[in-house]
Amino acid sequence: MVAAADVPTGFVRSGSGLSAQRCLDLFDAQLTSRHLDLAARRLRAAGRGYYTIGSAGHEGNAAVAGALRPTDPALLHYRSGAFFVERARQVGGRDPVRDVLLGVVAAAQDPTSGGRHKVFGRHDLAIIPQTSTIASHLPRAVGVAFAIERAARLGVDCEWPLDAVTVCSFGDASANHSTAVGAINTATNLAYRGLPLALLLVCEDNGLGISVPTAPGWIAAAYGARVGLEYFSADGCDVVDAVDAADRAARWVRTHRRPAFLHLRTVRLLGHAGSDVEAAYRTPADIAADLDRDPLVGTARALVESGVLTPAAVLERYRQVHERVDAVAREVAGAAPLHTRAEVMAPLVPAAPAVVAGHVRHMRESNLDTTDSTERVTLARAVNRALGDILAADRGALLFGEDVGRKGGVYGVTRGLAERFGAARVFDTLLDEQSILGLAAGAGLSGLLPIAEIQYLAYLHNAEDQIRGEAATLGFFSAGQYRNPMIVRVAGYGYQEGFGGHFHNDDAVAVLRDVPGIVVASPSRPDDAAAMLLTCAAAARTSGAVCVFLEPIARYHTRDLHDPGDGGWLASYPATADHVPIGAARTYGDGTDLTVVTFGNGLYLSLRVARRLRDRGIGVRVVDLRWLVPLPTVDLLREANATGRVLVADETRASGGVSEGVLTALVDAGFTGAIARVSSADSFVPLGDAARLVLLSERDIEQAALELVRR
Repeated sequence: MVAAADVPTGFVRSGSGLSAQRCLDLFDAQLTSRHLDLAARRLRAAGRGYYTIGSAGHEGNAAVAGALRPTDPALLHYRSGAFFVERARQVGGRDPVRDVLLGVVAAAQDPTSGGRHKVFGRHDLAIIPQTSTIASHLPRAVGVAFAIERAARLGVDCEWPLDAVTVCSFGDASANHSTAVGAINTATNLAYRGLPLALLLVCEDNGLGISVPTAPGWIAAAYGARVGLEYFSADGCDVVDAVDAADRAARWVRTHRRPAFLHLRTVRLLGHAGSDVEAAYRTPADIAADLDRDPLVGTARALVESGVLTPAAVLERYRQVHERVDAVAREVAGAAPLHTRAEVMAPLVPAAPAVVAGHVRHMRESNLDTTDSTERVTLARAVNRALGDILAADRGALLFGEDVGRKGGVYGVTRGLAERFGAARVFDTLLDEQSILGLAAGAGLSGLLPIAEIQYLAYLHNAEDQIRGEAATLGFFSAGQYRNPMIVRVAGYGYQEGFGGHFHNDDAVAVLRDVPGIVVASPSRPDDAAAMLLTCAAAARTSGAVCVFLEPIARYHTRDLHDPGDGGWLASYPATADHVPIGAARTYGDGTDLTVVTFGNGLYLSLRVARRLRDRGIGVRVVDLRWLVPLPTVDLLREANATGRVLVADETRASGGVSEGVLTALVDAGFTGAIARVSSADSFVPLGDAARLVLLSERDIEQAALELVRR
């Protein structure tokens, strides 16, 4: 390498702010990134590597890293190798070559994901690992930028400096995805409303989505004149142009605290990935034209024309980087992978129950709700009081969603909280579930405790990948370096007396039960709802848990259970020490003839049936699962063995419903007694009284119970 003393002073081009030394640093980052791509392909050819999507042609993104501070949070496109290398150089003491190649060979020593995936990310580089390729990280990026500003306003600690700029890079094809469009719309809406949001969106436009061309000029036409979005453009293959534009864009965002869009025109070299044969869909002339724009050649030309390097020195620099990368590649080729299931799943280990319980006690003892403790409350009121306890105990807690603020929620569950805690902590969002969940994911990893509301369960399906693909994977693919604690409150299930049809009576929870590592709570009664919500808040804070809290709409304001005026569905708000551990069920009754296992509205139906069965001399115990993930298998097996007969009353659907998991858990645990189940039909919920024809009913449960007892 050229010694620092030998580097000419001054700038590489008249009118540019790019110094000779900085240009050399960026060139080294670009060279390193290119040789990492080539090494990855050699490792794959030798059967030692597992990832060949490279950054060749996108090396101009090193200029973006150079324009930012190493403490600015970055959520990066998968072609961001040069950015990663340059930021590692800025911080110092890191070896980006080894980091990347350990990921390529899926080595357990990989400092980013521990061998779980090849991603760009390190906590000490403020790079948040992203496995997404289709822009699903953009809502989270908006959330990170929002959280920085909101933490400053609230005076609470934040993961990032309060003057930080959040950078998010993505491709031109991804810019067309609804997730990107929604996230950018949210960012510009915040800017339009005058709210600060220091977000730099970097679109690396190579003109291709794998084999599908992007219409020429489309990105500039779509984003070049958006209200609330400052637009910058540069040739990403010209290091001088890229540096000057990135500097201007980063400086503008940091100064104005408003979003900007940096459009870097790039090329894609070496195809989409190692298995991609470009000749199948591109002409030789198009491929040759991209090769003529190779950013490495462009940077080398700038260095030679400015007298910083000779052509021979360029080639020598290229050779030295190749030797260094190749030596590390040979060294890591034999690195040990993850060997056991436990090693792979280590980041998914649930919160320690004792730690969660201690945090619940801390929240309640230091911020006890002064409302009359003898008050018997409805489910809606219990959730409201628990939210108040959490907000009072945790200054970094935020409550947000559609209509949760001044209106107090569609069903009044959040009523009065905005007035009590202020609009900075309890606020309404746009009608966009992807943005709501992205805000939660970004705010959680930035140090806040987000409590997001999705107005109806059916609405969650518009955005469930923000939980599955973003929130739930972060700890796994960062080897626990990053967590995004969050609670997602969802009003769900059916039985709203025929109101609303399918979109307001949805029982589809299978998509949640299939996500590794998350917690899915399903309270039925008021006291459980409050205690379980506090448990979720504690698990989020102490271990970064992603919690989904399913609230049965039909039970929000229920007061009676068996007879009018009996108050059987009311309950006292939990005492200070009350705690519902994750994965703990609740049993009603001690009958020895039949165990009914249920949850949600099923508990209400089953308790009513159980009284009628007892009147017929049949001893019943009803088990409320309370937690759908993880299932309370220990409690479930104990109560099943107590009677030897189990009926699962499942208000979700026969196919993909909760009962499938419950029965499987019993079989796996060796239960040999009689089992049966009843569920709602494999149908959407229609409007009006026809809903009763497809939803689980008391009659269904009673008939199935009698049949099972007669066996």
